[in-house]
Amino acid sequence: MQAMSDSPKYFDTPTLARFRRALVAWYQRHARRLPWRDTTDPYKIWISEIMLQQTTVAAVVPFFERFLQRFPTLETLAGGNEEDVLRLWEGLGYYSRARNIYKAARLIVHQHGGQFPDEIAPLMELPGIGRYTAGAVASFAFNRRAPIVEANTLRLYCRLSGFSGDPRSSVGQKLLWDFAGQIVPRTRPGRFNQALIELGAILCTPEKPDCLRCPVRNCCSAFARGWQNKIPALAARTAPTAVTEIAVAVHREGRYLMLKRPLGERWAGLWDFVRFAWKDSGLLSLARVAGAVGVHTGLDVTDCSSFTEIRHSVTRFRIKLCCYTAEWAAGEIDDCDREFRWVVPQQISQLPLSVTGRKIARLLQAQLLIPVGEITDQSSSPRNICPAGDKRSQARNGTDQTPDETLVEALNADACGCAGLNCPH
Repeated sequence: MQAMSDSPKYFDTPTLARFRRALVAWYQRHARRLPWRDTTDPYKIWISEIMLQQTTVAAVVPFFERFLQRFPTLETLAGGNEEDVLRLWEGLGYYSRARNIYKAARLIVHQHGGQFPDEIAPLMELPGIGRYTAGAVASFAFNRRAPIVEANTLRLYCRLSGFSGDPRSSVGQKLLWDFAGQIVPRTRPGRFNQALIELGAILCTPEKPDCLRCPVRNCCSAFARGWQNKIPALAARTAPTAVTEIAVAVHREGRYLMLKRPLGERWAGLWDFVRFAWKDSGLLSLARVAGAVGVHTGLDVTDCSSFTEIRHSVTRFRIKLCCYTAEWAAGEIDDCDREFRWVVPQQISQLPLSVTGRKIARLLQAQLLIPVGEITDQSSSPRNICPAGDKRSQARNGTDQTPDETLVEALNADACGCAGLNCPH
């Protein structure tokens, strides 16, 4: 197998026409019914595309429906507040997506007169919209002849064209975008692009592609050569890194301390209990935890007690979250720029929290007395990470999985134009 060099013409005219007809006919018979497909409303399509970044279809559907109940139009979203958006996003992870859609909605309303841009260039000027998302919105909503490349179509294009090089490289990206531009038709390009994504999600899967049921196998270079299980080239997998974190629910006269995560930190805009990394290899004693709370907040605490441990996996990190309660004794928050609240347990449900923060809150609210042990956080299990390293590759395949959180907010890959490919940014 050889990687292709420059940008050839991938299909002759009769083959391309046959490919398009076969693909669309298959899609009309086999397409899944999804709530964002029966519309050309750019707002709904945009929300679905942002939610689908790095997240499975099965996980997105209930979030999408709940989000539109609260924010049915662009104007209602722009007129809301960021905290409400984050609360509705809670559990989807990659919270920079939620902050970006709120910013973008306000920009569209205030700078575009409430009219959604219908061309690639102005779409890509909006926060959180990269080349793929711009092409998806332009073609699905406005029937613009725009190419798309995400993990499902990237895999499909590699096999169709026989490209055995690295699809994540600049050369690979150029070739695949060129391929996408050549095959998209002028007539109903949105339907065609949806069909490409569906084919990649249902039949042209990362492992054991169902070539015998594929409507375009006779146009596929990989199938003709028996390469379908060898390409695309897989990204190198990174060994997991063990991390220990501490979370402390500080109690004061019936209320708990909640801190708002500032910009630049993981989970920016969300609320959290006192939480910090534990890098000391020494004994994790109650006295040392209480002392660390003082270092991080300026508060003196007493009666520090361990009540549970949550183990969860996020991207390449394996995190042990040790959870404690403590009583406030003296002092006030020493960070004047840090927003905080002392809230009763019932009020915590109104605040947007991370998945693990919500687990802690529920334990506190239910006043459960449980032994110190492990709670395995299945919602951020490594099974959500594609073996090929493509976090978007499972985003549309319909597998019944929930999304993981991330230690690196900047892994919103589409925002930097990396098409969801093991983005290092």
